This record gives sequence, structure tokens and C-alpha cells, in this order.
Amino acid sequence: MKRAKRINWFFFIFASVLAVFYAFPFVLVLINAFKEKRAVLNDPLGLPVEIRWKNFVDAINKMGYWQSLGNSLIVTIISVTAIIITSSMLAYYLARTKNKFSSVTFLVLVASMIVPFQALMIPFVGFFGQRGINFPQNQFTIAFFYVGFGVALSTFLYHGFISNIPYELDEAAAIDGASPFKTFRKIIFPMLGPVTATVAIINALWIWNDFLLPSVVLSDTDQKTLPLKTFVFYGKYTSDYGLAMAGLLLSVIPILIFFFLMQKRIISGISAGAVK
Repeated sequence: MKRAKRINWFFFIFASVLAVFYAFPFVLVLINAFKEKRAVLNDPLGLPVEIRWKNFVDAINKMGYWQSLGNSLIVTIISVTAIIITSSMLAYYLARTKNKFSSVTFLVLVASMIVPFQALMIPFVGFFGQRGINFPQNQFTIAFFYVGFGVALSTFLYHGFISNIPYELDEAAAIDGASPFKTFRKIIFPMLGPVTATVAIINALWIWNDFLLPSVVLSDTDQKTLPLKTFVFYGKYTSDYGLAMAGLLLSVIPILIFFFLMQKRIISGISAGAVK
């Protein structure tokens, strides 16, 4: 009994230390968002002597916050919706179709999950540049690319969840005259609520905070998302860290609200979707 308590205390202390390390960057951004530039440089770890709300007003104006917020919302909503639709339908097909093609396709999708975008970025840019492929630089183009990069993990989660749904439901629907698409739309997809919430959270967090892909695809200032616009505070010779911290805080608040609203369903969705 005492040994079990010691182990529990050890894991509690270990988890607390990890929590401090994970929370430290956000706390650093929070306390420096209310300081002027000189105060940030002199004492970045100290609490602000005077609360400087003007940082947020200046950051909103300088980064074009509301337009950038709209761009990020459009890109995230379109991308996440498309990923949910395509990956859930693909997972349903792969889970219900038992042949070599579906098995190989699923293995290729799982294998592609280990390839980071950083490894594909230079070939990705070179491919479209060399062939003179001029995609429109707008939210729909980048959403198209996000679907391609995000469908593998989402299909993996959906596949595990759908595999636990009895096939007898499909057979009963087929006896009643329902097509496979109608069976999926009316019966299977409504049962995918927990894993759909998980897929939405994971992809929304990734897409909202992504900097690399928008920096490659979007060059028009009016189309840039929030992560790109926060870069305006960093100059070649000088940077206004107070405004930068305020801009970063403004950028993460919307996605934090979304996460806290959906967090209750993410654990059940991951455990149900990742375990067959």
C-alpha cells in the first residue's frame, strides 16, 4: 500500500513538472503581452509593472487582425469540414471492403503519417514551380492542400471506430433497400460523433496554428492567416516583442475557446478510434 502511494506521488510530481514546462511558454507570452518593448527586453520573466492594454489595440491595427481572423476561420472551417467528409467516407469503404486493394491503401495511409511536412516542403514547392502550375492563392487552394496532408490520420481514427460498429447494421439497411451511401449517411455517420469531434479538434489545432504551408502558398497580404500576420512584428534590425506577444495571444484565444468547448469528447474519440 505504501509502495503504491509512493508511485502515485512520483507520477504526480513528474506530471506537475511536465505541466510547468508545457505551460511556461504560454505564461511567458501572457505576462509579456502587457509590457512595453523595453520592459520585455530588460526583464522578460518579471511581472508587468504597469498593465499596457494599448499593446492589444496596436497589435489589432498593425496585423489587420479582423481580416486575418476571417481568413483563418475560412481556411480552418473549409479544411476541417472537407477532411471529415472525405476521411470518414474513405474509412467506411476501407473498413467494410475486405480485399487486397483496401488493405494496401490503408497501409499506405498509415505509413504516410510518419512523413512530416517539412520533408515535403521543398519538393512540394519545386514541383509546382518547375511545371508552371499556378494555383489561385486563396483559402480554397490551401484548404485543398490541407485535405491532402490531413486525410491519413483522420482516416486512421475513423477506420478504427467504424471497425467496432457491427456489420449487421449495414446488412439490415441493405435488406430495407438502402444503398451503401445512404447507409453511411443515415446510420453510420451519426454514430461517429466522438471520433468526429476528435478529428475536428486535432485538425483545427494543426491548421489554425500552421505557419509553413500558408507561407508557401499565400503571398497576397489580404489572404494571409493569423500566424503569418504575427510575423509583421519581427523586423530585420528590431522587433517589438510587446506587440508580438499581444498578437500571439490574440491569435491563440479563438482556437483555445474551441478546444475547451470540445475537450470532453477528445479522449473518448481517440481511445475508440485508435483501438480496433
